[in-house]
Amino acid sequence: MTLRLTRRGFAAAGASLLALGAAPRLARAATPFAMQAAWINDAEFMGYMIAADEGYYAEEGLDLEYLSGGPDVIPEGSLVSGRADVALTTPDTTISAIVAQGAPFRIIGAQYQKNPIGVVSLKASGIAAPKDLIGRTLAVPPVNTISVEAMLKMNDIDPGDVRIVPYAYDPTPLLKGEIDASIDFTTNVPYSIAQAGGDPASFLLFDFGFTIYNDTVVVTEQTLAEKRDLLVKWLRASRRGWETNYADPEGWPRRIAGNWFAGTGRTVENEVFFNLAQKPLMEHPAGFLAMDEAGIEANLAALRAIGIEGDRSMFDTTLLAEI
Repeated sequence: MTLRLTRRGFAAAGASLLALGAAPRLARAATPFAMQAAWINDAEFMGYMIAADEGYYAEEGLDLEYLSGGPDVIPEGSLVSGRADVALTTPDTTISAIVAQGAPFRIIGAQYQKNPIGVVSLKASGIAAPKDLIGRTLAVPPVNTISVEAMLKMNDIDPGDVRIVPYAYDPTPLLKGEIDASIDFTTNVPYSIAQAGGDPASFLLFDFGFTIYNDTVVVTEQTLAEKRDLLVKWLRASRRGWETNYADPEGWPRRIAGNWFAGTGRTVENEVFFNLAQKPLMEHPAGFLAMDEAGIEANLAALRAIGIEGDRSMFDTTLLAEI
């Protein structure tokens, strides 16, 4: 789904200015700007949705085009094609593309300081740490296979000692006992399991060595050079959206549900749970989307453990300093 969003009430405000005698030439056209989300519309992207609805992007002079993601969307592909100016993705895929293919990407911000991806199970299984996966069946989405194998190796577990099977983002096999655990967002899936009558448990890969960000803000080198001012404006409006969201984290999902969450098949209560659960994973003393040297080095160290040799130059924190 593609949504083009401008400030609410812009037309009415313009009419008011004309009534007061303001010359039409004073109305400045907004600059088109597109962002590619990493997944379907849900609470993972609350800050950007609120910033759009509340006019924060429009106040920065941006006419935002929001591109929804999904299982068939490769965010970096939207950058390469020129479809998007910024994309939300993960450091492992971005840095792997830079190293292996010479892709001209730079990471300029990080939504999740701690990656919300983890191992989700039922409490009755007793799976509370990587060692508990030995001899068990773990369902893993193909995109997360390398990350999971790295986390196992970091905890001195031979990946061959865990039966890894494909996972399609559906907790039903877990509830039916067909698998022992799955890899998914710990901020969301436990709610779905509980609603279906299960008693969920989970732990983060991050807490067991795989210390990478998630929903990192990625741009091409060309966009960084040619649209730096627009990127700073987008970062500033997006941070403001997240700040607004967490001023009322239970209320905002309910306010935007009819527009943004229509057709997902999930309840607004699910989105409220998601929104509350992700907050501690996103917070940073320097503000939402921030990156610091310790966090960047932790990312690079985790990636080195899976054979991806990135370096500090792949991260650019200078734009964050301007917002």
